[in-house]
Amino acid sequence: MNDSYLNFVNSPFGARLARSLGLPKPEVLRRYRADQPEFDGLIAIGAGREPHLLDALANLVTSIGVTSVAHESAGLWVPLANRHGLMTGRFEPAESGSHGKLTALLFDASGIEDSSQLEPLHGFFHDTLRSLGKCGRIIVLGRPPEACATPRQWTAQRALEGLTRSLGKEARRGITANLVYVEQGAENGIEATLRFFLSPRSAYVSGQVVRIGVRDGADALPAFDWNQALAGRRAVVTGAARGIGASIASVLAAQGAHVIGIDIPSARDALDSTMRQLNGTALAFDIAAPEAPAQIAAALDEQGVDIVVHNAGITKDKTIAKMTDAAWQSVIDINLSAQERIDDALLAAGILRDGGRIVAVSSISGIAGNLGQTNYATSKAGVIGRVQSMAPHLRARGITINAVAPGFIETQMTAKIPLTIREAGRRMNSMSQGGQPVDVAQTIAWLAHPGSAGVSGQIVRVCGQSLIGA
Repeated sequence: MNDSYLNFVNSPFGARLARSLGLPKPEVLRRYRADQPEFDGLIAIGAGREPHLLDALANLVTSIGVTSVAHESAGLWVPLANRHGLMTGRFEPAESGSHGKLTALLFDASGIEDSSQLEPLHGFFHDTLRSLGKCGRIIVLGRPPEACATPRQWTAQRALEGLTRSLGKEARRGITANLVYVEQGAENGIEATLRFFLSPRSAYVSGQVVRIGVRDGADALPAFDWNQALAGRRAVVTGAARGIGASIASVLAAQGAHVIGIDIPSARDALDSTMRQLNGTALAFDIAAPEAPAQIAAALDEQGVDIVVHNAGITKDKTIAKMTDAAWQSVIDINLSAQERIDDALLAAGILRDGGRIVAVSSISGIAGNLGQTNYATSKAGVIGRVQSMAPHLRARGITINAVAPGFIETQMTAKIPLTIREAGRRMNSMSQGGQPVDVAQTIAWLAHPGSAGVSGQIVRVCGQSLIGA
């Protein structure tokens, strides 16, 4: 769907008019393109006291091939970078007025154990933020507060959430800010997550808090190619005929997966067309039908699957006083109960292989609620509960389960929303624009990544840091 205002204020005439009238000017977001470098430019590194993750950051910088500079807060970075053979230098605060010099800011706050030790965060971002270019990236790294040894450490680490979310709202210009809590012992499992948050793939993901835990079988991570990370894997996507589902299927296929798309029989032609373009497999099933789980399991049984994406969903909006029993039940059944039944069938038969990935599509409506969507919000909040409750049970098999919670995404469905409500939905986030289906798809691909084995039980909003819900 076309955002006329975004296009207008980013045209030469529209940009001049926006400046003269003081109108907001949303940035055209830089999204991933196969014909452009995924990583480039200069990254500034900062740190608090006794940082624990600088070695992991050095490995990351080496892997993605960028140049780094050390802020004065990260005095250990230069000798460490030199040992890794990295090109590095020191960041000079006097140059902080030179907009666009930096492409990313990374701060290791993992060693902060007391609120009195938070000051280096101010120094680093005060000095560097004005040098961060359009569509730049901010990542703060810490330790999970609930795993901290003392109340003071818990307090200081929890404070990082307020800092990171505020940075996302202050920075504007298409800049994202995210916080990654790394459990002690999980340092070797952070690269896939940091790559995602540093890259254009995360263009519409900001203000998020992600936890990386120690994965079972830490030495058994399979080898993969970063450019084709899902090669050799089989992925099921429900609701795959069109819209967000088709985009998910396309992104997974581009990363090497064989995609099995599922949609209702009436969408068979569109499903066949989508899967044909991806060299995938089409299965026409109504996931809400009582026989569907057994049918899906039988169709997948011979080769099994590695990734299950629960994308299929419907809306039947009415205030609850006007909502019929059928409207309530159908939304709950398709958006939530069908996911439970399908997963039960695939897990019981071992069709979803050990080390697999389950990713469900929730919604910010499931976090904040929404007028006229009690059925939809109930179903999407239930998805969140399912993810959080199942993660510990799946851990022994090395299976992760996570959810994405989209905000306003430009689709055929949102195009039908009345203009004033549609514009409010677009602008009420830090990016001042709606997201694209590919933003949801890229986030799901990160959660499906073999390197994301330590990410489970997480709910990641794809909403441009919506001002509603968090």
